[in-house]
Amino acid sequence: MTDPVREDEDLETDASDGGAGPDDSAREEEGESRAAEAEPEVLVRGNSRATPDTGTAGEETELVALREEFESLNDRHLRLAAEFNNFRRRSEQERLGAWSRAQADLVEKFIDVLDDLHRVAELDLSNATVETIMEGIDLVERKFVRMLGDAGVDMIDPTGEPFDPMSMEAMMRVPAESDEQADTVAQVFQKGYSLKGILIRPARVSVYTQG
Repeated sequence: MTDPVREDEDLETDASDGGAGPDDSAREEEGESRAAEAEPEVLVRGNSRATPDTGTAGEETELVALREEFESLNDRHLRLAAEFNNFRRRSEQERLGAWSRAQADLVEKFIDVLDDLHRVAELDLSNATVETIMEGIDLVERKFVRMLGDAGVDMIDPTGEPFDPMSMEAMMRVPAESDEQADTVAQVFQKGYSLKGILIRPARVSVYTQG
């Protein structure tokens, strides 16, 4: 027969030796599992806090730099446009001034010729002869032609030359007496003039034609 007192002592001895029941083991395993799950979460959070968000800051810096460059280029463009407008205005004024001075010089030469004409017109007809008047007119004409030549004006007097429609105007046709005369100028009714290669007035002529 078993002694009840011995059984109670044995149970107390087992408990004092650290024996654990099934409930205690389950609680320990559950605690370890939770600790294992918590550790990676802490690491991830720690890494996310330690890594700086450099993407947004870099984009903002680049945007600021682009704005500054745009403003600099725009300011340079406005300055160049203003300088070009001033240069164009000065060039236009200088061109007009040079043209006005050239016109003034030409008018001055015309005035000299006009003075000579006045002197011829004021001759005393009671004492002047036809030869004297014609001589005065001839001098004025030569001076006027010389003045035009100095200004760059060329006289077109194509008598006997081949007809050139670019500088001549045919007023009438004249039958040619030979093949050599065909398409040549027979007579000049009005002389032409050109200024430095630019036709001012074509020469009006008659032209020899065959048949």
